[in-house]
Order: sequence, then structure tokens, then C-alpha cells
Amino acid sequence: MKSPGLTLPAWQPRHVKPLVLCLLILVAYVAAINRAQALPWAIAALLSATLITGISWPHWLVKRLSVTRSGPERAEEGDTIAFQVEVTNHGWLPRFMVELVDRLPFVGTAEGRVDSGEKTLGVVTYVPGGGARRFEVPVLCEKRGFYRLGPVGLASSFPLGLAEARQQRNDGVQTLSIYPDVFPIMALPLKGAPSQIHRGGFLLPEGSGAADFSGLREYRRGDNPRHVHWPTTARLNELMVKEFEPLASACLYLVLDQSAAANLGQGRESTFEYSVRITASAAKHAAGNGIPTRLMGQGARGLYLPPGSGEHHYQGLLDELAVVAADGDTPYARVLEQVAVDCQQGETVVVFLSEPEAQRADTLLALALLRAKGANLLAVVFNRATFQDARSGTPRTVKGEAGPAGLLDLGANCLNVRRGDDLVRLFNP
Repeated sequence: MKSPGLTLPAWQPRHVKPLVLCLLILVAYVAAINRAQALPWAIAALLSATLITGISWPHWLVKRLSVTRSGPERAEEGDTIAFQVEVTNHGWLPRFMVELVDRLPFVGTAEGRVDSGEKTLGVVTYVPGGGARRFEVPVLCEKRGFYRLGPVGLASSFPLGLAEARQQRNDGVQTLSIYPDVFPIMALPLKGAPSQIHRGGFLLPEGSGAADFSGLREYRRGDNPRHVHWPTTARLNELMVKEFEPLASACLYLVLDQSAAANLGQGRESTFEYSVRITASAAKHAAGNGIPTRLMGQGARGLYLPPGSGEHHYQGLLDELAVVAADGDTPYARVLEQVAVDCQQGETVVVFLSEPEAQRADTLLALALLRAKGANLLAVVFNRATFQDARSGTPRTVKGEAGPAGLLDLGANCLNVRRGDDLVRLFNP
């Protein structure tokens, strides 16, 4: 039984071969001194040359070599990206059997492992003098985040594995943003906000109010056939549709719960990661339909993106969602109270409910305050029991848990989410 305070030194596995070889050399020289024969001296000299070669050769192999790594700076969870690696030999003698080692901190994060992320990109068997070798390395983007890559390095322990020589370089791409996995959403139960005005050929959302006629234009695929202006169509012999300026348009307010107490599960199979994926997907839907969107949360740092629409705004939202974390201690009810201060009448607020039961009464009061301000609620309710059992590998069968009692009384649209649910089918029934 090993003593609790006794640990093997970290250097022992790496240096055991040289130490054994040094011991053999010592024995060989002692034997050679005690015998007046040439063979023991030859054996001792051969062992000494082996030790010197095994230690010095790896350093010579990585010397005069340089390596660069290039690749994409943005990716999405689950994507497999390719890094282009080039090794250049600046010497006139060839080099061979050199490993390329890179620090990729996102490797292994999907399973919750926290390590250096060091990965061997490959082994270059031969680089001619004054030449170069190029190849691609596929890497799976396991978890969203903003990562600093590298430094990429060269390593060799050839030919005998007695010592390892390393050389690090900072050339190449140094950062990588991995965005949340986005799934398609065909429609959301949005309602109108009377204070917002925009132009567009989309059908008005439910409760959006009236619309003013603004002109005629040519028919485009997807236009509502009821908007065809038949007199002008007959006169021009070309389909013409009426264009409207809605007096009320859909407006989306996404509110994340960044409280650590509300996050259940591990890695990508946690309530917070589900929330982030749903948020990114809802924002994608909004961006594609010109719907103003804003984002709110309260973690270790404040999170707020003002209302905006279009691809540029969506890109900024993705940048925030790539690094957002469930690292706060602010109850969700306090966050929703802040939302109620600046939300607009008719705005649709998307909330994520996964907090402990003891906090649900306060959250329900905050949701009632939002309704009193005229906001519409879309509640994503997580079945906590299925996420608490994440270590078992299979979702536990649990009845119901439809979320805080009273949500339906507030007129909220509710979506119940269990661990392992197909979000595409859930949001596109």
C-alpha cells in the first residue's frame, strides 16, 4: 500500500532509460579496468556512443526546423476543421522522424476534461535539406468557446527514445472562436411590439396590429397570394403585390439564466448548454426574418446586447454566446426584474427555467411583472430530473415536471425540454 504522502517523481518514466544505460556503461568500464582485454573497452565505448547519440541526435533533428499552422478562425460546435501545417528545413542536411505537437485546449472539453489540450498533429518522416513538407490535420470542434491555440512545436526522441528535444513556435493562427451548434427553427410564436416599425414582405406576426399600404412591387417567391393587386397585374400582364409597412413588428428578448445553481448536467448535455444552443438558433431565425433581437444575462460579468437585426448583429450575438458561462450567483428572478424595466409592450421574452424549486416562486412573480408590462412569454422549461441523472448516460424516465405552476395562467407558451431531446423536432413540430 502506497503512503498518502509518497508520490513517484514526474521525471522517473522519462529518465529511466538513460539511467539504466549509464549504469550499464559504469559496469562496462569497471569490467574493462579489471581486465586486460579489448572487448570490455569496446563494449563500454559502444554504450557511451549510444548514450551520446541518443541524447544529442534529437536536438540536432529539431534544430534548423520551423513550423507554421494556419486554418479557420471561426467554427461551429460539431464541425471538423482542417489545419494546414507546413514544416520547413532551413539546413542543408535532411531531417526525419519529427513530431508536430500543438496546444488545442478545446480537445476533450465535450466530456468535461480539463487539461493542457496538447495534441500530436502528426509525424514528419522526412524533410529534405532546404525543403518543406505540407499536410492537413482534421480536428473536431467539441465545445463552444474562445480559445488561444499553440504554441505549435516540434518534438523528437529518435532514434533511441533516450531523450526528447522540443522546439516551440508561435507562428500561425493563434485564436479560434467556436460558436454554439445552431439548428433550424421554422417559426416562433412571436407577437408584435407596437413601438417598433420595420418594412418587409413578411406576414405580420400574431397580435401585430394594423399595417399601412406603402406601394406595389413585383411578385417574389414566398409572397402572400392575398396581397396580389389584380388590377395592376392585369394592366401590366405581370404579377404585382401590395407592400405594407407594419405598424407593429415582432421583437425578441432572449434572457439567459447564468446562475450556477440552475445549471444541471455535464458538458454539452447540461441545461445551460441547451439554453445557449436554443438562444443562438432563435437569434438565427430572427436575423433571417429581420426581427429585432436583444440578449440579456447576468454571470460573473454582465451580458447585454441592445436591440438590433441583420447578420452583423447576429454575428455579435454569436461572439457573446461563444464565451458565455453559467458562472453567476444572481437569481433568475432578479434578472427578469431588470428585463421588465426596459421591455416594451408586445415584446416576446424568451425565458429558460431550470432553477431549483425553492426559487420558483420568486421567478413566477417576476414573470407576472413582465406580463403586467405587456410582454409576451415563451418559456423553455427544463426537466431537471433528466439532467440530474446525466452521469448514467441515459435520460431517466420522469413524469411531467411542466415547470413553475401558473405559467399557463400567465398566458405563456411553454416548451418542455428533457435531456436527449431532438431540438429540431421540438421546435418544428
